[in-house]
Amino acid sequence: MGDVLFSLGAGFGATMALIVAIGAQNAFVLRQGIRREAVLVVVLICIFSDAILVSLGVGGVGALVGTSPEALTVVALIGGAFLLCYGALAARRAFKPAALETAGPETGGSLRRIVLTTLAITWLNPHVYLDTLLLLGAIAAGHGSDRWAFGVGAVSASVLWFLALGFGARLLSGFFRKPSSWRVLDGLVATTMIGLGVALVAGA
Repeated sequence: MGDVLFSLGAGFGATMALIVAIGAQNAFVLRQGIRREAVLVVVLICIFSDAILVSLGVGGVGALVGTSPEALTVVALIGGAFLLCYGALAARRAFKPAALETAGPETGGSLRRIVLTTLAITWLNPHVYLDTLLLLGAIAAGHGSDRWAFGVGAVSASVLWFLALGFGARLLSGFFRKPSSWRVLDGLVATTMIGLGVALVAGA
């Protein structure tokens, strides 16, 4: 039970570290929340997209490791290197924080346009595949038979983040407009990513 809870927590923490970075998807969700336009639809698309991608990452990398144990070392080293780079970039952002801009083109109230925009910024972003398929998949593989508990933790973080971002947008918008807030967040992200990266490389 303890190992399962550890994997759940690891999945939650790793995903939160990856998901809070400033990006088009977060800006769009926050923008829709502030405007109160199709917030539930946008949030659900983001959550289900993450659930699909995380499942593919956890299952795909897990299957690869199952057929070739040596692959775990390779995946761990690659994933660890990426996490260390991500951590370094987050640390750099912490020293030069920016604000999350919520201004952007109007969607015109069209549900179809909102859905297509949400799908585009989610599935056409190459970073999402790096984050979910490679990085989360690599970390999950290190949890062996508990990798699906890691996946549940990862999806739980996505659910919490997008619900908070979309439905708490009016309360959170002031927070996210302050560079000092991002300094704190990026500092936490950097610490988490570097820690995970070191653990992956050390355990390879």
